[in-house]
Amino acid sequence: MPVTVKICGITSEEDALLAVALGADAVGFVFAPSTRQVAAGFVASITRRLPPEVLTVGVFRDSDPQRVVEVGLRAGVRAVQLHGQESSEDTAQVAAHFPFVIKAFPAGDPRLDRVGDYHVHAVLLDGPEPGSGRLFDWRLATNLPARTRVFVAGGLTPGNVGEAVRRLRPFGVDVSSGVEQAPGRKDPRKLRAFVQAVRAAEPPADGVPGPLAHAGPYDWEDER
Repeated sequence: MPVTVKICGITSEEDALLAVALGADAVGFVFAPSTRQVAAGFVASITRRLPPEVLTVGVFRDSDPQRVVEVGLRAGVRAVQLHGQESSEDTAQVAAHFPFVIKAFPAGDPRLDRVGDYHVHAVLLDGPEPGSGRLFDWRLATNLPARTRVFVAGGLTPGNVGEAVRRLRPFGVDVSSGVEQAPGRKDPRKLRAFVQAVRAAEPPADGVPGPLAHAGPYDWEDER
């Protein structure tokens, strides 16, 4: 099953187009306070130029759900990632407006025991300090409900993402700083190496599901 490659922290049209050209399935734009934060109008000028099969993701942290909806729609993203302490009610309000919603949790977060209450399309597991670019203990990623779509993030690089894919068999992988030459500026060689490492480590189509076996590919094109 192909692994979804998400390149996050995109701050320029050039990097968005480069990521897609090199094989990324999804690109993320940060609307939360960050060195990679971008404005909705600027993102809209990028999303309208990307191929329709690419999943465009707006990343928010502890924002009012109404603001998330307004900014996401203005930016033209087709998915939203909630990266804070959002409640299940918050995610439901956002999910009413977008065909794909990702809820991020630090690995080992006790809220993962009731992840089904959030009714999101995928879960993203990050390190104890989300967004820090630090690896977490991958053993913490194996106790989720069956058939949960899981993105693995936190400290991934071209050098270790293949091992993450082989060990965890996730729905997707998410990277930002691990493919940068400077904060907010992607490195073409690292991007290429990252995507190639993921593809080389993917299990065969008839392979035995791993610990993060998921419900199959989600076709966001069907939701348009």
